[in-house]
Amino acid sequence: MLYIIRHGKTEWNEIHKLQGRTDIPLNEEGRAMAREAADRYKDIHFDICFCSPLVRARETAEILLEGRDVPIIFDDRLIEMSFGIYEGVENSFAVGDCPVNVLFEHPEQYEPVPEGESLEQLYARTGEFIADVVNPLLDEGKDVLIVGHGAMNSSIVCQIKDVPLKDFWSAGIENCKLMQLK
Repeated sequence: MLYIIRHGKTEWNEIHKLQGRTDIPLNEEGRAMAREAADRYKDIHFDICFCSPLVRARETAEILLEGRDVPIIFDDRLIEMSFGIYEGVENSFAVGDCPVNVLFEHPEQYEPVPEGESLEQLYARTGEFIADVVNPLLDEGKDVLIVGHGAMNSSIVCQIKDVPLKDFWSAGIENCKLMQLK
């Protein structure tokens, strides 16, 4: 079985700042969310956890799996999508013509911002991870957990479930909500 979960909340989530690859830790609410998720999902079996190396995902995985004998393996292909020069922008929808907003409103029309990542690049690295790492483990009957981020998780959901790019956000990737994908 394949499961995916997004990290707990951060201060930047609270004030609607674009995080991307900026390494922001969980806030107290985010840690509480991870503890609640650990209790809620304690009876779900995981053989292995793959995690983004960013601290907010790392903290979530460690809290979620505390006391369980589940190895956590960090992989750079699971890092959040880069929003380039727009990382750190607060409430991008209040910024006139902020090009990152296209990603949230019409993902199929999104063009990467300077120093940012395209959806094609995101799909390539997460698709490679699924093909090279996840699928062989699933073929062995393993239960795999991925701890990641909103856009990165959405790219995996869309590829696994064959969701068109225009519906990129349709899965509704909530903080600390476990999704079973296959």
